Amino acid sequence: MRIFEVSKSFPPEERYSLTDQIRRSSRSVCSNIAEGCRKRRYEAAFVAKFPDSEGEAAQTQVWLEFAVKCRYMDRACGRELYQEYEEITRMLVSMINSPDSWTLTRR
Repeated sequence: MRIFEVSKSFPPEERYSLTDQIRRSSRSVCSNIAEGCRKRRYEAAFVAKFPDSEGEAAQTQVWLEFAVKCRYMDRACGRELYQEYEEITRMLVSMINSPDSWTLTRR
């Protein structure tokens, strides 16, 4: 939600490019996590959604870098959000590597 709020101040000419891209990728992280969690009865289906989410998190980080370099977002805000996505990525990798801790079908 913070990305959505910050991107409201991006220039109008970015509405259909950077603004749209950063919002879509950040939302996709959440929606892929939600979809994976709903599939936690089936380990393979659960794990399959998290690389998608990880990829969207990486895309979001790229768009954050563009926003900072284009001076649409201040460096401190960009750094903070980038670090949050680093933490999200670490959590996703942990879930991919240890699905038994997260799925309902325990061995």
